[in-house]
Amino acid sequence: MADMQKNVEQLNSFLRGEISAVETYRQAIESLKTSSLGAPLAECKLSHEQRVAILTEEIRKLGGTPAESSGAWGSFAKLVQGGADVLGEKSAIAALEEGEDHGNADYKRDVPKLDGDVRAVIEQRVVPLQVRSHAQMSALKKQLS
Repeated sequence: MADMQKNVEQLNSFLRGEISAVETYRQAIESLKTSSLGAPLAECKLSHEQRVAILTEEIRKLGGTPAESSGAWGSFAKLVQGGADVLGEKSAIAALEEGEDHGNADYKRDVPKLDGDVRAVIEQRVVPLQVRSHAQMSALKKQLS
């Protein structure tokens, strides 16, 4: 029981981060709607939405209740992205890439804390999506530099 609860808590932590990412990408897409960056931003947003769905499913499989909001991370992400929006495209992409860095660090640090099957699902289905969206934002940031 304790292991299941530990897994649910960790998955919910990941889920809150992914919900925050979706919110942040949505805000960036809205603020940069006249930009040519809409397609790659929409692709990354969709990737984070897929992770939200996977994490929600895994939490339910464990009998847990999935987080419904991003919590404190969402407020922080909105603040960072809001400041970047005022400063323009380059700053918005830099903020998104920083968020992807944070996601990479979270998964790298915390996936090993998960048990067996749950860990395998996250390593095989979620982490590759995270790696790809991070690479996309890093490439976009370099392109705009």
